[in-house]
Amino acid sequence: MNVIEVLGQLMNTTLVFSTALIFAALGGLLSERSGVVNIGLEGLMTAGAFAAAVGADYAARGGMSGIASAWVGLVTAMIFATVFALLHAVATITFKANQVVVGTVINFLALGFSLYMVKNLYEGAGETATVELFSKFQIPFLSDIPLIGEGLFTAYPTTYLCLILVFVVWYVLFKTPFGLRLRAVGEHPGSADTVGISVKKYRYIGVLLSGVFAGLGGATITLTTTSTFSHNTISGQGFIALAAVIFGKWHPLGAAGAAIFFGFAQSLRNFAQLFEFSQQIPQEFFYMLPYVLTLLVLAAAVGRSRAPGALGEPYDPGKR
Repeated sequence: MNVIEVLGQLMNTTLVFSTALIFAALGGLLSERSGVVNIGLEGLMTAGAFAAAVGADYAARGGMSGIASAWVGLVTAMIFATVFALLHAVATITFKANQVVVGTVINFLALGFSLYMVKNLYEGAGETATVELFSKFQIPFLSDIPLIGEGLFTAYPTTYLCLILVFVVWYVLFKTPFGLRLRAVGEHPGSADTVGISVKKYRYIGVLLSGVFAGLGGATITLTTTSTFSHNTISGQGFIALAAVIFGKWHPLGAAGAAIFFGFAQSLRNFAQLFEFSQQIPQEFFYMLPYVLTLLVLAAAVGRSRAPGALGEPYDPGKR
């Protein structure tokens, strides 16, 4: 294997790992831009990963072909994760509960409920049945280009969808009246309310969209990498996505770039283990590498990042 092939595969693997992080980071960004802290991204991704596995499995049992069942799993993940996001929204927006505490509860609730359902649906097994994975799609002509052909233009459909949505979210946030209103309720909810913008409505939308996107992120891991759901399918990816939101300064392009950086750290971990020198290093070191990088990046960036002005503050119309 020559250098070009190695770099191409490294680039491609980076995109594979980054896709789920980008989806979840976009979801966290939309929630936090509306003023609601979403520590629950981990739980929403877990719910999405579980629902994708179960949805795809039952669709295949019903006679659907492999690729069709995978799409069913993807849609199921979006819906199921949005249900958990709704719980988060009701608790934090309607009842004004502490947003960090509620997010932590969502993480535990989603994991516990998912594992309980796996035990019930699969006769006590610790994981779901194996489902059909998405296949990589090659863009004609572009996939033949050395290095970037394999790295960028031979990917899963979820990766292409994810990259498109990054620009869609950027356009909606900064170029449309909806985006302006969403950002307004996260920066100055009192002023937004004064001019007739419903703070409650837009915060609900932001949190529910975080469920949709984080569900897509969890489903991506199940339907492109693991092919099953178990207790360690997500294993901290939601927290890394949250770090990408902060490192990316609550901007879609910045969050996507940070997610790609963290995805690169994960793919580098896998590639390093292919070389002889890695045999002398404990495997645990490679597994902790992405999380150590996350901590280092956050420590360096958090002081220079400016969060939305009203982030984490429940809105009380009587105190505006």
